[in-house]
Amino acid sequence: MADEKPDFEVPVGLFEDFEDLKAQVARLTAQLQTLTEGAGEEADEASADDVTAGAEEADRGDAPEDEWQYPPFILLLDPPQYDDELRALTEWVEGVLVPGYLAEPSSDARWCHLWFEHPVAVARLHALWLAWQELTDPASCGYTGPSVWHRDHLDPSMRELRGSSGPFAGCTKGEHQIDHRIPGLVPSAWRQNDA
Repeated sequence: MADEKPDFEVPVGLFEDFEDLKAQVARLTAQLQTLTEGAGEEADEASADDVTAGAEEADRGDAPEDEWQYPPFILLLDPPQYDDELRALTEWVEGVLVPGYLAEPSSDARWCHLWFEHPVAVARLHALWLAWQELTDPASCGYTGPSVWHRDHLDPSMRELRGSSGPFAGCTKGEHQIDHRIPGLVPSAWRQNDA
């Protein structure tokens, strides 16, 4: 009788939670290893050339190849980087989002086929795309990432974009309008005027 194992079922969600935890532990272990390797080196062991080269690299905005860089927010980019990012965003919107998630536009669920001419829509869709890139990679977020993306990113974004007061409020099936209320001159922390 001591060799008998208890008969119980393990919920499927428990396996998904376990896979998420494994991915998080792997990510944290890699971060800890990177931090401890950097802390193990003595500051006085670094040569003056290394310090100078690192400062020049930081001034240029370059990062070592193995260091992950945050993606830029599209509204902060200038051409040609903006154009490249918009082109990549358009491929995702037209190739994934529109055919997979958007039903026929209506008065309750608006959509403009010229969405890329609406800066608010570009900003929201870009943020949605960045989240999609991160949350559909099981190595970085486990297997529940897509569910989180739907719940926390897709659904709220679509409510804001397609709602009657969203950026497509002036657009109907046959017409496109970007002449929404836009303030004249607004001080911005994003752009600095050349003095």
